[in-house]
Amino acid sequence: MSKENTVVHLYTQWPYLPKPHYPFPDFIHPDYQQQREEYYAMIDREYTFHSEAAREKHKRHHFTDLAARGLPFLNSLAELRPVANFTANGAMIDDYLDRCSLAEMEEIQQRITALLTGEDTREPRGDGLYRPWWALRQEALACAMPERHYHKFTASIHDMLVGYRDERPYNRPDTPPPFEVYTLIREQTAGGLPFCKYAAMQKNYRQLPDDVLEHPHILRLHALCSRMIGIHNDIISLPKELSREGDVMNLVKVMEHAHKVPLEEAYRMALAVHDSYLKEFMLLQQRLPFFGDWQKTACNYVQDLGIMVAGVYAWHTHDTTRYVPGGYVEGEFTSRH
Repeated sequence: MSKENTVVHLYTQWPYLPKPHYPFPDFIHPDYQQQREEYYAMIDREYTFHSEAAREKHKRHHFTDLAARGLPFLNSLAELRPVANFTANGAMIDDYLDRCSLAEMEEIQQRITALLTGEDTREPRGDGLYRPWWALRQEALACAMPERHYHKFTASIHDMLVGYRDERPYNRPDTPPPFEVYTLIREQTAGGLPFCKYAAMQKNYRQLPDDVLEHPHILRLHALCSRMIGIHNDIISLPKELSREGDVMNLVKVMEHAHKVPLEEAYRMALAVHDSYLKEFMLLQQRLPFFGDWQKTACNYVQDLGIMVAGVYAWHTHDTTRYVPGGYVEGEFTSRH
């Protein structure tokens, strides 16, 4: 079957294929609409290096809703703003940089990291490739994000950008990586780890000591969250990615390539991996280690990690514009030199 026929067949079967399902309730932050309005204005102000058509597509995707649905219990718009802008700019830059080289991605990653950490405190001039990342740091300072939580958040963003870079050797030749390599890279690029770190800003979780937040049991839950988010993104985006060369960091494609099986069987194999991670998450949630006086707070934090994963998936199912033919913003990167 040709690639074109495969995509058509998949669209035909799509309503009948099993999908991810989470046993967690669905919420959205009360300030989501105001955050959207800020997002639209930011795109028009900063993303002038994108074509007008690309900017309009980005607006329709409502990327800030990912944060509003994933972290619905943040206390204010001021606390939502840094993680919402991270989400929007991370997604839009990922789209934009599809065509950049490994060396160019390395340079961009280093510059963004310097702005986030405060190593470079100067406000970038010119178009908005870098300025939103400088602004994210100012927003985190403005909402009094504790330094230890901000450090973990920005370290995970750094790792995500490194993951974007590490995808390049597989995307360029249009060859899926081995499952083990996919797992390492996708855990970083899915965006789930920055969300897990920022989740400590909700409710009273910022009071949790690092003995809890950095406990191996909790870190494994973070990894499972990011892997589930990566796989459910792969599943939702599959029809779009089948029609494009270079989109190989998708578990369905990895399974199809590794096991030489039909696409639908590879899809079911990918979903089985996702469901095994969900099963492990539920078991670890039920069997938390002893955290003393922090036990109840830790239990609530982990429950909200599950709500976070379900919220991110809810964005995927509510958005009907990104993962359809013509809905995705193709890479428009040209050398900055």
